[in-house]
Amino acid sequence: MIEYIRGALAALTPTSATIETQGGVAYLLNISLPTYSALEGRKDACLYVHESIRDDAWVLYGFAGERERSLFRSLIGVSGVGAATAVIILSSLQGDELAAVISSGDVRRLKSIKGIGAKTAERIIVDLRDKIKADADTLFTSTPSRSDAFDEALAALLILGFDKKHSEKALGALFDADPTLRVEAAIKKAMTMM
Repeated sequence: MIEYIRGALAALTPTSATIETQGGVAYLLNISLPTYSALEGRKDACLYVHESIRDDAWVLYGFAGERERSLFRSLIGVSGVGAATAVIILSSLQGDELAAVISSGDVRRLKSIKGIGAKTAERIIVDLRDKIKADADTLFTSTPSRSDAFDEALAALLILGFDKKHSEKALGALFDADPTLRVEAAIKKAMTMM
């Protein structure tokens, strides 16, 4: 399973991004408008990936942050909401706004999104309302962006089997104290803190 793809941003449109990795392989990822806005004007990119493997295609979806990917995965878990519809929802209502619409049960607002009917809007609200309340801190709050070194160190700790929440906390303290910390040193220090 692909966690994220990092490389040169070879092409960018409002609906897709092509990232060329160091090995010379280029990946086409479907993206939302918030991800497009985050990538606009950049030469390099790192997108978190959701893979959709079907009989007729292998499609990659890319997200500027893990929270957007988590919300995408929650949306496609709702019966009747496919990946393309989830991208449209994320492009129409972003993060906190979508959380507020679902929490308040605003069916009318969800119905105003292309491809969302009354039944689907109600199903999204019923299926995700409790999840949003329970996971509000992890899905919908924004955190300050970290450096590439932070992201690489976090990815390494997760691969090594450390808990994500504890790893983020340890690395956050380390990088707050020394923003120039190298990846290897950050990993070693974080491992002693957990």
